[in-house]
Amino acid sequence: MLKAFICGGSGYTGSELLRILAGHDEVEIVGVTSEKSAGLSVSELFPAFFIYKNLKFENLHIEKIKDRADVYFLALPHGKSQEVGALLVEANKRVIDLSADFRIKDSKVYEQWYKTSHSYSELLKEAVYGLPEIYRDKIKKARLIANPGCYPTSAILPLYPFLKKELINLDTIVVDSKSGTSGAGRKTEVTLSYCEVNEDFRAYNVAKHRHTPEIEQELSFASGKDITIDFTTHLLPLNRGILSTIYGKLNKNITTKEAIEVLEEAYQNEPFIKIMPEGQVPAIKYVKGTNYCYIGVVVNQRTGRIILISAIDNLVKGASGQAVQNMNIMFGIDETKALKNLALSP
Repeated sequence: MLKAFICGGSGYTGSELLRILAGHDEVEIVGVTSEKSAGLSVSELFPAFFIYKNLKFENLHIEKIKDRADVYFLALPHGKSQEVGALLVEANKRVIDLSADFRIKDSKVYEQWYKTSHSYSELLKEAVYGLPEIYRDKIKKARLIANPGCYPTSAILPLYPFLKKELINLDTIVVDSKSGTSGAGRKTEVTLSYCEVNEDFRAYNVAKHRHTPEIEQELSFASGKDITIDFTTHLLPLNRGILSTIYGKLNKNITTKEAIEVLEEAYQNEPFIKIMPEGQVPAIKYVKGTNYCYIGVVVNQRTGRIILISAIDNLVKGASGQAVQNMNIMFGIDETKALKNLALSP
């Protein structure tokens, strides 16, 4: 039985890890931390998780926890994971970090966008970006996984096959994304309160969202050239889910059918990628509570542009589900274990 430890279990990504791993018959959660809820059982904080009545939140002390598990999930705030991750890697533990602390290879770029210093540039080189559809072979051998951000997952997966085939003009990419409020984390802010969000729809962090360099980095790796994009995020009056609409000028004239074939060829063996048939596009309700990414595509023959649409659950394929998928790959477990459930309907 694989022993897992969750550092930061009282937020949305931490609680989602608890929910998903409750259905994993090859994993035992041996510990979970929360500075605010230390001493409480998990079921006291989350009554729906009654199976964890004997599992208590504890304070995060590396010396006390570093020898208790085989894999450590870090669901900690940005800037807090880097030291914890470094100490656990030093202790020869395998680490999956759900923050942004190890996603961006250039520490100066990280510091520019996240407004905090990075003290482990050598680990940035070692960390593997945890997008299984692209980096599966590296994930198998990794000690440290940088679990991708939710918006980047929704943008990179649709674009990647077209950039590899040089089908899109790299100077024309626009990513327009909408997310449910859980993407902001489990915290109290007036702008995220019910009355502020309900019956509203707004853009935020326009031209300065901190997931921008992560997307640009991975798209640049895919194309072999430096890419900058226009990336705009919006807040939906929903609990969870991301819908991204992506635009780009085509380098050659292809049909929608041919564009679908590009996606199907790239992802034919991927268990969590679902390509929509011609004439259909994704919706958030198709992925709610699941680890799936639905992708649809339309080629606008009048403008010569491709329009890609993706839908993911930001807490699952965009965070905790992808982390479990990475764990499965790292330890040679069936990649889909605990992740096969279908979306809630309605």
